[in-house]
Amino acid sequence: MSNKAQVLVIDDEPQIRKLLEITLESNGYEVSLAATAKEGIIIAANHPPDAIILDLGLPDESGHEVLIKLREWYINPVIILSVQSNEDDIVKALDNGANDYLVKPFRTGELLARIRSSLRIKISEENNPLITCGEMEFNLSARIVKKNNIIIKLTATEYTLISLMVKNEGKVLTHQYLLREVWGPGYINQSQYLRVFIAQLRKKIENDANHPEYIITESGVGYRFVCKE
Repeated sequence: MSNKAQVLVIDDEPQIRKLLEITLESNGYEVSLAATAKEGIIIAANHPPDAIILDLGLPDESGHEVLIKLREWYINPVIILSVQSNEDDIVKALDNGANDYLVKPFRTGELLARIRSSLRIKISEENNPLITCGEMEFNLSARIVKKNNIIIKLTATEYTLISLMVKNEGKVLTHQYLLREVWGPGYINQSQYLRVFIAQLRKKIENDANHPEYIITESGVGYRFVCKE
């Protein structure tokens, strides 16, 4: 049995499928290909892959509907790859459970980085209470955050917010998701709460709060925590 990570590509464009097959296989992944929603769901159900790359514009069913069906049972990363670039589509896909979203045309290097990040989260999120990112250290079991080995004083809400982002490192978290998870469902339209706390965290964590390296803004969508090498 192979130890290679398995990636399922669900996309109706033959050129994209071939490009992804060559790119992924040359970077050490095993690849399965599907041209329709039906075919993709069958493959995923029979041989659940480590990650799925999903197009939204499929011929037989919307990729959004496929994502909703997959998330009824499939827990591994799903990365959306689509020509649809409007914020509504991106937010909808992320809120329906996508781990990431890339717009076509895309750079293969960026896609590979997103796949690596998603798989790294999958492997480590349950059994890794100590996360190190560059000069930052997050001890999730002790609820302690350090920068250059010095403890950073955080409020309870600041800690809840940053730990949620760190545990989803590399993944875009929408405004609505963060507000719901940190403050509750009654606050999903209170984006000012999020802006204030993100600004506070950046002042405490970033070397330059005006040019953040860890907490990255995804304009109109949400935020992404990036682990510096």
